[in-house]
Amino acid sequence: MNISEPDSSFVFVREFILLGFSCEWKIQSLLFSLFLTIYALTLTGNGAIICALWCDQRLHIPMYIFLGNFSFLEIWYVSSTVPKMLVNFLSHKKTISFVGCFLQFYFFSSLGATECLHLTMMAFDRYLAICHSLHYPNIMTGHLCTKLVLICWVCGFLWFLIPIVLISQMPFCGPNIIDHVVCDPGPLFALACVSAPKTQLLCYSLSSVVIFGNFLFILGSYTLVLTAVLRMPSATGRQKAFSTCGSHLAVVSLFYGSLMVMYVNPGLRHSAGMQKVATLFYAMVTPLFNPLIYSLRNKEIKTALRRVLGSFNIM
Repeated sequence: MNISEPDSSFVFVREFILLGFSCEWKIQSLLFSLFLTIYALTLTGNGAIICALWCDQRLHIPMYIFLGNFSFLEIWYVSSTVPKMLVNFLSHKKTISFVGCFLQFYFFSSLGATECLHLTMMAFDRYLAICHSLHYPNIMTGHLCTKLVLICWVCGFLWFLIPIVLISQMPFCGPNIIDHVVCDPGPLFALACVSAPKTQLLCYSLSSVVIFGNFLFILGSYTLVLTAVLRMPSATGRQKAFSTCGSHLAVVSLFYGSLMVMYVNPGLRHSAGMQKVATLFYAMVTPLFNPLIYSLRNKEIKTALRRVLGSFNIM
């Protein structure tokens, strides 16, 4: 599990143990079944939305392009951690290689940053559609929509690249037990042989900027949207606007609510159990509920889903 480097007084770690949930085998099996079901439902729900939006030409507009890309992002986001969790439930060793740990750390963090940016772009799209409705078709063109989506992906995957490379270069000399369900910066910093306050500050500063910066932008956008909606003379128009934005606000509340629990309340940093639960919430629960929220609250998506399912003689 560990190897000794020549001409070194340290024993360097080659792999980590992702402790996950330490409980009896029966409970491990029960959690495996639960997580597998959630994972399958998440893939099915988000995949169904992607197929419905892809097949219905009338939904090839910016709002639904953002939504389809968001569902695609959710599939990769949940797949960056859950398969390894499922394997560990059935394994006695629960090991993950050094490279595998940092790859998981990179993809989970990058996809999370991409999701934050994408939710912000969706809020910006709703702001333009409601506050600048007359100019919206000329501003939010398909070309601009594609550029914004690409910016989210590129920036998301570059955001944590430097700190993750710096953390991977730190010496880890044991113990190699990560008391978490995923490879996370907190436990990794705790396992390092030497302290790296600058790297730690960089990592948490970037996390704070991407979380709170995007959250404040979304909050500001919807404050302006709410003001504009309340000024609408038509009750039908207000209801339609609230219905359009309600799904996105529900998703933002779920995702950022669990992130705030992790990053705002410092007391939870000392509770490994609460860290695991909070991580599972934004890593598994929100990707599960997102397709349900969008499909149940949006008539166009429900209609498109019925067409797709009807073509397979399911409905």
